[in-house]
Amino acid sequence: MYRTETHSAPAIPFYAEQGDECRLFEHAFEQRLPALLKGPTGCGKTRFVEHMAARLGRPLITVSCHDDLTAADLVGRYLIGDGNTVWNDGPLARAVRTGAICYLDEVVEARKDTTVVLHPLADDRRQLPIERTGELLQAPPEFMLVVSYNPGYQNLLKNLKPSTRQRFVALVFDYPAPEIERRIIVAESGADERLATRLVKLASALRRLTDQDLEETVSTRLLVVAARLIVSGLPELTACRAAIVDALTDDADTAEALNEVVLAAFEQ
Repeated sequence: MYRTETHSAPAIPFYAEQGDECRLFEHAFEQRLPALLKGPTGCGKTRFVEHMAARLGRPLITVSCHDDLTAADLVGRYLIGDGNTVWNDGPLARAVRTGAICYLDEVVEARKDTTVVLHPLADDRRQLPIERTGELLQAPPEFMLVVSYNPGYQNLLKNLKPSTRQRFVALVFDYPAPEIERRIIVAESGADERLATRLVKLASALRRLTDQDLEETVSTRLLVVAARLIVSGLPELTACRAAIVDALTDDADTAEALNEVVLAAFEQ
């Protein structure tokens, strides 16, 4: 089954802006345009959506996509209980009805026949047909469709079709610049500037590695986790091994090479 979350927190989650992404998102929202967030894992795409939803005062419904996700999971289905058959809205239909922001995280993980259901919502029609009930939901002005994916590590079988991708306003994300990443680590973990600076330098060294067979490199998320463990009293090398090295690879030789980079960074 899919996992969905509905957020309507009063506080605006912390987010360190990297460029014009906040202004671009606001303009897309005002113009009733859907948004496509592209960037590596752990670079802040989900936090950005949470931040913008709170900033715009809209509830947020998040769906974590996977290859078993069906159109019925998104739109809804009939459920049988107590001898009655009752229609149950899926997260997409619920977002349309309530004027929420619907965020499909890692949308390329869903099957292509599932993502087709997004097409009439993502163009100027802004409609969601519910074939099983005969309803045609018209999205209110407050509704916004947002999807994300990591383009750097997808193969040709896991990518958005041009007919889908060209319906969206694209926002491109990357790992933050060092000074921004340092500020994120401090704000999210309570680390001091010295520790945050060392972790950012470690990330820079790890991201420059080209001779290691890594599917993905260290993300800002992993740096924050390592910082939180260190702030809680765990030794630096132990925290970095658990939060960064062992999270990036299962290969013993690769882990040894990464540990050497960690050791060099924290011996300075």
